[in-house]
Amino acid sequence: MNNNNFITQKLVLVKSENLIKDIAVILLFSVLTAIGAWIEIPTKPVPFTLQTFFVLLSGAILGARKGFYSQLIYLSMGLIGLPVFAGFSAGILKMIGPTGGYLLSFPLSAFITGYLINKRNSYFWALFSVTVGMILVFLLGTIYLNFVYFKDIYKSIAYGFVIFSWWDAIKIIAVASIYKKFIGIK
Repeated sequence: MNNNNFITQKLVLVKSENLIKDIAVILLFSVLTAIGAWIEIPTKPVPFTLQTFFVLLSGAILGARKGFYSQLIYLSMGLIGLPVFAGFSAGILKMIGPTGGYLLSFPLSAFITGYLINKRNSYFWALFSVTVGMILVFLLGTIYLNFVYFKDIYKSIAYGFVIFSWWDAIKIIAVASIYKKFIGIK
């Protein structure tokens, strides 16, 4: 009986340590996404930032569920007034403004990236998975941008997708390369 109690206590301790580590890395990626938002080239209506780099990296490194949670926490921080969005901004108005579709896509993008990337163990699959995550950000962001700002699909595609494609291609390659190094794939 004493031996069973000891084993049970050890298992609880191990689970607690894992939970603390999980919470720490989830919060770390929430903060990294905020830092990525602050590194920006201000353009209208959507700035160039490093946010999506950390969104995709959170899914790739943490996996689907934890990546999703990290981005949900990031959005929650902005929603309650912490200045975590581009331009050190926060609040509901930022979430429903021109960049709202991009922001709201972050948890789903991290989830999809994390889900896909764990299906196969190759660099090209990692590139594919991260690209799908980025396309999701662009798709939801551009559709939302068209709905609330431009009301012209061609302008929305030009200013919400095309202008960022070169920059985000670099981010896709960087995330896949970091993932490759982190996981140790060939």
